[in-house]
Amino acid sequence: MQGVWFRASADREAARLGVSGSAENRYDGSVELVAEGEEAAVDQFVAWAKVGPPRAVVTDVRVTAEEPLGERGFRVR
Repeated sequence: MQGVWFRASADREAARLGVSGSAENRYDGSVELVAEGEEAAVDQFVAWAKVGPPRAVVTDVRVTAEEPLGERGFRVR
């Protein structure tokens, strides 16, 4: 994704939901989101990621459950 402000929008959405983690561009043009927090908040964040910001075209979302790292805050890399 380029030019749709996906990572910055993810940062704002994470702050709104109280989710910690990160957003990072991948070499293949995709964006990797890592999120942890209350289950309901993470579920809402995943639901948002399936749509993204207004100009985004999301074609695939893969969710992998992992052990929480104890992240605090959200970072855009």
